[in-house]
Amino acid sequence: MKLAGGDLQILLTVGIVLLAGCVGAVPGEQSPTGSETSDEPAVETANGTVAVHYINVGQSVSTLIVGPGGETMLVDTGHYNDDGEHVLQYLQRHEITRIDHLVTSHTDADHIGGNAAVIEYYETDADGIGAIYDPGIAASTRTYAEYLDAVEEHDVTLYETREGDAISFGDVDVDVLGPPDPYLENDARNENSIVLKLTHGETSFLLSGDAEDDQEEYLIDTYGTELRSTVLKAGHHGSSSSSSEPFIDAVRPQAAVISSAYDSQYGHPHDEVLRRLSDRSIPTYWTATHGDIAFVSDGRGVSVQTQRDAPTEPLAIRDGDPIAPGTSGDVVERARLGGEPVAGDSEANTDERGNDGDETEDDGGGTDDTGETDDTDEANETTSTESGAALEVAAINADAAGDDRENLTDEYVVFENTGDGPIDLSGWTVEDEAARSYAFPYGFALEAGATVTLRSGSGTDTDTELYWGSGSPIWNNDGDTVIVSNGDGAHVLEVSYE
Repeated sequence: MKLAGGDLQILLTVGIVLLAGCVGAVPGEQSPTGSETSDEPAVETANGTVAVHYINVGQSVSTLIVGPGGETMLVDTGHYNDDGEHVLQYLQRHEITRIDHLVTSHTDADHIGGNAAVIEYYETDADGIGAIYDPGIAASTRTYAEYLDAVEEHDVTLYETREGDAISFGDVDVDVLGPPDPYLENDARNENSIVLKLTHGETSFLLSGDAEDDQEEYLIDTYGTELRSTVLKAGHHGSSSSSSEPFIDAVRPQAAVISSAYDSQYGHPHDEVLRRLSDRSIPTYWTATHGDIAFVSDGRGVSVQTQRDAPTEPLAIRDGDPIAPGTSGDVVERARLGGEPVAGDSEANTDERGNDGDETEDDGGGTDDTGETDDTDEANETTSTESGAALEVAAINADAAGDDRENLTDEYVVFENTGDGPIDLSGWTVEDEAARSYAFPYGFALEAGATVTLRSGSGTDTDTELYWGSGSPIWNNDGDTVIVSNGDGAHVLEVSYE
């Protein structure tokens, strides 16, 4: 992206410049930020964690990301009816002294309601804003005009942000997946939201703004398995216009977050979306009942922390009690998504093999010249429960040809149905010893006598080949265990190789 600071050029009718190009690191010193209080240790960044905070802002959305090195990103700033009050209170409570990246997913007033106030505060009373990112589609609202006036008054760098750009965020990869060029749907603001995928080690977060059916379809067609993420923020506050079945199946989240008001005048979240999530057994967190929500990742697992303990079964989330925006109170860990404990554990960055998360590059025992390991090898230990007895591991290729990290699709496990009937694998998972997890697609069935190859890299799923979508090797070359669990979480198959 090209720099848009300095002399401002008129664009559209609002008096600000938005130029396209490629984003690099934003100049300026980044000060350490994040919570320093002892009652929220998981927000600390000293141990290499990234924290994604979904702030309770009622019928709106605002997401704060704090990187391992103290980098900060704020995506959207809440509703215009509170002028950023709830967001600013949250940032101040967590001692965020600088916003390195302020991202406007799109310019609807319920997403930029606090932009002007946040810019004013950080440029006058704190350590500033590094840069602002905007999809470049204007809105004819007073809130939008005030936002642009604040940008111009304080001469904050503004980028027009499009698909393919990347925002420099320390050790966390931030990929911009939307909006495309040209814009979709006659420049409709929702359908041209800035869509971000944040990747930290084996974990990832997808922020889709208010993307609706057209943009979701575009994302599926363009990125396929690259959309897979640990956590999905449901688009458009849980509206039925977003979070379609194909999109959820492409992302395959282990958890979803919905940001909307408890008594939303639009009925958010819509029952259709909740049914889609429930059908796929995806635990769902709602800011209206869980309050402020923080997902804290150490790169291998994610700690799920909320203010209130409330139902997460999607069809039951309305049974929780409402919690008003701006309500103070600490978050408490409620669940974990894989990996070892994140906070307060000196071993949080060392996997179960004691190799600090790095895969070895040994050829690995128990493999033939091609790297395949037959699960009937005497060196292997195989156990299974009766309910999964028909599912077997036919082959394991832990040692991909060449550099494992450069050839992830050649690292794979082959599963075979040796029974007389199909096995519905919906909701079943595959894990390694370090608890890195893959979920079979919803509706996927393995026919009797058929095999399916699960490859560690990315690609397009078929009836015979599935793709984990990992950015690094899964299976340890010198020994590991393939663990398969059914939809109830019970282990049905374990195959170890050496």
